[in-house]
Amino acid sequence: MEKMPYRQELDVTLMTVTSTPTPEVTSSDWQAGLPTLRGKQVVLRELRASDAASLFALLTTEEVSRFISPPPNTVEGFERFIAWTIRQRSAGTYACFAVTLQGFDTAIGIFQVRQLDPTFASAEWGFAIGSAFWGTGVFQDGAELVVEFAFETLGVHRLEARAAVQNGRGNGALQKLGAVREAVLRKSFLHNGRYLDQVLYTILDEDWQATRRTTSRSYLSAPSVH
Repeated sequence: MEKMPYRQELDVTLMTVTSTPTPEVTSSDWQAGLPTLRGKQVVLRELRASDAASLFALLTTEEVSRFISPPPNTVEGFERFIAWTIRQRSAGTYACFAVTLQGFDTAIGIFQVRQLDPTFASAEWGFAIGSAFWGTGVFQDGAELVVEFAFETLGVHRLEARAAVQNGRGNGALQKLGAVREAVLRKSFLHNGRYLDQVLYTILDEDWQATRRTTSRSYLSAPSVH
């Protein structure tokens, strides 16, 4: 999701969001509050206003921001963005998770999912993670959790992602996850005054279920080691 649905220049409402840790949500009623998702390395949780400073520091660097829509350019801008994510989640159109590491609560990135139709049958997802954590397995761990959330909780049928052709790391990450390259969207992304080509990737719910079945069979058939 290189073209962010949030536009800071149009958002003038700053909703008060608590900076203290919120109770862990395990319910599937995600509109009332996002569930906390736990992987091997990461914990994904609802964004909080206190995440603004770390997200500003990590997501506004040149290497992170060069292939995404311009992120907010101040800590206050990120606070407004966080408030916006909660309003959109309450409306049932969008979910945004903070990425944290196991044992730490500092937000080092985000994963986003937004609806492309009113039923959430089609959705688009994207991510931005601080460059210090690239190549560490954080993306893969978090992405698997978000994709599972999209299919199992949101009920998505078709999950799309877009990556600029020049974004080799982003394309590689999506392919490693099993996303299928469908098309090149010519001059579809305006960034810093230039139109860039994007690759459209998709994962279908049937692809996801097949992957889960394969993984389960591989686990069951693996030899025991004593």
